[in-house]
Amino acid sequence: MLSDIEIAHGVTMRPIAEIASTLGIPDDLVEPYGRYKAKIDYAALESRSKKGRLVLVTAINPTPAGEGKTTVSIGLADALALKGINVALALREPSLGPVFGLKGGAAGGGWSQVVPMEDINLHFTGDLHAVTAANNLIAAMLDNSIQQGNPLDIDPRRITWRRCMDMNDRQLRFIVTGLGGRSNGTPREEGFDITTASEIMATLCLSMNMADLKRRVSRLIVARTYDDRIVTAGDLKATGAVCALLKDALKPNLVQTLAHTPAFVHGGPFANIAHGCNSVIATRTALKLADVVVTEAGFGADLGAEKFLDIKCRLSSMMPSAIVLVASIRALKSHGGAAKEILCLEDLGALEKGFANLERHVGNIRDVWNLPPVVAINRFQSDSPAEIAFVEERCRQLGVQVRMCDVWARGGQGGLELAQAVIEALDEGPRYQAHFTYPDDLSIADKIRAVATRIYHADGVDFAPGVVSQMRKAEKEGYRDYPVCIAKTQYSFSDDAKKTGAPTGFRITIRGIKVSAGAGFIVAYAGDIMTMPGLPKVPAAQSIDVGDDGIITGLS
Repeated sequence: MLSDIEIAHGVTMRPIAEIASTLGIPDDLVEPYGRYKAKIDYAALESRSKKGRLVLVTAINPTPAGEGKTTVSIGLADALALKGINVALALREPSLGPVFGLKGGAAGGGWSQVVPMEDINLHFTGDLHAVTAANNLIAAMLDNSIQQGNPLDIDPRRITWRRCMDMNDRQLRFIVTGLGGRSNGTPREEGFDITTASEIMATLCLSMNMADLKRRVSRLIVARTYDDRIVTAGDLKATGAVCALLKDALKPNLVQTLAHTPAFVHGGPFANIAHGCNSVIATRTALKLADVVVTEAGFGADLGAEKFLDIKCRLSSMMPSAIVLVASIRALKSHGGAAKEILCLEDLGALEKGFANLERHVGNIRDVWNLPPVVAINRFQSDSPAEIAFVEERCRQLGVQVRMCDVWARGGQGGLELAQAVIEALDEGPRYQAHFTYPDDLSIADKIRAVATRIYHADGVDFAPGVVSQMRKAEKEGYRDYPVCIAKTQYSFSDDAKKTGAPTGFRITIRGIKVSAGAGFIVAYAGDIMTMPGLPKVPAAQSIDVGDDGIITGLS
């Protein structure tokens, strides 16, 4: 069996100018980064009106068994193209941390990939490096302001801006800096976040254009003074330089699938910490150029889809016309308690128990967000006829369309039935008026309660000591209207990763909040969420190599 990278190497890519021309992008708006990738001058397209309809691909809660959400997104786009639809993809960029860590690459798999997959998974067009540099420039200017007489009266004990890097490195979670005497800075405890968990990344991805980016960067909260006043990046006079570093990173990247479908791959905020969607600019650009745009939100629908709707759509005035919910029979059995080692064996009991996870997500999509869902079952060779029949029958009982999907093995041809179901859902779209989970005018606490009870199906929310006063302070300082971005485990509806399936009888505990003023949302921390991951016992980096001919191997 060919590996993902071997499949990718066996396909001849088209020059990126040809891919751009299929969307009607003039040559002078295409900035090539080599032969097969380019930046697009989105600003020159802003005057165009929206023409496309948006399809959001989300999933059940992830499991070690795998769901294949990105692969299905790419295969669906290729299948829609085979049906003669002018379609484009809008996906996130991979982070080097997961690429070299446990997860591996994020360019799809099998015959449903975006290419050049090595470039996309590694340095690509340098966007993540630009975000890293911009973030760390703010940190350097902040410490320099303290060193140069502290004119802003910054309290070094109340610095909230952390440095970042795009790599899993647990050694940098908690460190002491500024050692070596007065000339080397002020000693203090701090730490690093991974770049994709940084507020700069979230801010970039929610910005509409350069003017909006400047407004957002200027209001980034970096510290507080001794008398408890907010200090911003604007106060540091860092806005112009930061945005200069992000000038090219703000432009969406255009690549292609193995079947030459145009794909905008841009931005990469984590979904269990930030909002987990590709950039607003990339999605808006795609909607101006294609009749249907397939996009993806990270992790399960309780995180990615909720944040896509309640944060990205709320702040950008976009709305999906249909939602595809990806699952695999293996993953459903995992939610039903089956061990990873025996997921290849038929187990209707575990499948029935785990199906509750899918059922709850379907209910949220229809009953809370009022959108038409289509269930895509990502096929594995071990799926038995009885298991397939069970899932299809249970979906019919729910009144939801379900299609088996074989895009990993067959590319777009394996997703034609799913594409037809999506087309039918899009045609039904005008009957639906999409809803948010909560209105803007609720308090921060009530917004958190709305997500916890309506989406997670918790019995309620408990706030750790001090959190209520934090929320009141944030509201007093003008952040009441911000949407909430709940940071919790991706593996469960609850804040306990071990409670898989569709747990009941639980409460969500919020241990703290953070105002992400640049991104424009309130982060509420449920459980212990790491913003700097570590490498696993056997990192994927050990399998990656490059030959004398420059060909990379081992990426997946």
